[in-house]
Amino acid sequence: MDQLQKKRILTKKSELLKVIAHPMRLCILSCLIDESCNVTYLIEKMNIPQSTISQHLSKLRMAGLIVGERNGVEITYSIANTEIISLIGLLLQDSEELSIISENIN
Repeated sequence: MDQLQKKRILTKKSELLKVIAHPMRLCILSCLIDESCNVTYLIEKMNIPQSTISQHLSKLRMAGLIVGERNGVEITYSIANTEIISLIGLLLQDSEELSIISENIN
């Protein structure tokens, strides 16, 4: 692998990390790993405004981390990039931290 290829790969990975580096986006991703859901469900689970959820979903979608499937007027979101499941699993592997996160978003 030459230096240019290496730089491209590392740039792509750092962009991925930038996208998930926000606490709300990390929380959304952890919810979506558990199950596909719509905006209404995320609003109820995370207790934040619809506009905030939509902005974060847009960034995650543009980064290719999630996809939305339209069912009438409702869009159900799910994880598109399986690499992110492993990464978030590593970040949240501490069962005490995961317990705290789950309590705060329920």
